[in-house]
Amino acid sequence: MGQKKDLTGSEKSKIVRYLAEGCSSLKIAKLLKRDHRTIKRFIQNSQQGRKKRVEKPRRQITAHELRKVKRAAAKMPLATSLAIFQSCNITGVPKSTRCAILRDMAKVRKAERRPPLNKTHKLKRQDWAKKYLRTGFSKVLWTDEMRVSLDGPDGWARGWIGKGQRAPVRLRRQQGGGGVLVWAGIIKDELVGPFRVKDGVKLNSQSYCQFLEDTFKQWYRKKSASFKKNMIFMQDNAPSHASKYSTAWLARKGIKEEKLMTWPPCSPDLNPIENLWSIIKCEIYKEGKQYTSLNSVWEAVVAAARNVDGEQIKTLTESMDGRLLSVLAKKGGYIGR
Repeated sequence: MGQKKDLTGSEKSKIVRYLAEGCSSLKIAKLLKRDHRTIKRFIQNSQQGRKKRVEKPRRQITAHELRKVKRAAAKMPLATSLAIFQSCNITGVPKSTRCAILRDMAKVRKAERRPPLNKTHKLKRQDWAKKYLRTGFSKVLWTDEMRVSLDGPDGWARGWIGKGQRAPVRLRRQQGGGGVLVWAGIIKDELVGPFRVKDGVKLNSQSYCQFLEDTFKQWYRKKSASFKKNMIFMQDNAPSHASKYSTAWLARKGIKEEKLMTWPPCSPDLNPIENLWSIIKCEIYKEGKQYTSLNSVWEAVVAAARNVDGEQIKTLTESMDGRLLSVLAKKGGYIGR
């Protein structure tokens, strides 16, 4: 049993496993047919751990340099701390110090995602706002679809963890583990739905109209004649919504001309139901929650929707006057949600 210099990765793994099983170093040496001194040396080196790092004196930042950093951070959104300090010709500052300085004057944020708006889009948004400025929005049914996955949006599974505690294990799945497509509407202080689109069904013009026939029509049929006469149906410009087939189907149900709201392109910020989706998603994915089946995430959506009271919905639908004024003030620009 000759002495060798190095242990292989496989042998190191076996040593760790044998130690966990309570084997002595001598027994491990016999099992691996290696020199006892080699095994003992590996165990001792592993138990010593890393050497304590010697703290170096940190570079002091002057008040003038701080002002330069603050101006650079304002001019360079989403830049790294290194890029900001380099633009100010400030070198020799460790990352921890750079981040500590920036934390007092800035925040780490993600870039906001929004549809691109060109000149034509902005003009159409302004025309839309002028057209409906005098509309009573309490009679508008705002509709939309939302897809929910088993894992939720990326980046939502973050939060504070106490010192000494380990982060919980999170499953990793392709494309969020699949998802469920949900349709709903809001009008005044009432929530219509939510309704689940059958798994595997791609919403084209025919399947969209059939879906409305099975869900929305059942709700609409129960309403009074005066309600049906005054209600305005809103949907976005998704191909399945704006097609000739879907428009003709809605017309046969009496939803046509002024009863079918025209919608400007690239304008999810103008639809109040988008805020409802945010409320529901925050509830079902709180604390980084994940789901193991499509039925369980659907049940969570239904439960979260039931917890949204009429006052919350009324606040969303009554926000439309302010949204229209904001669109006009920003000359058709994006207004946020």
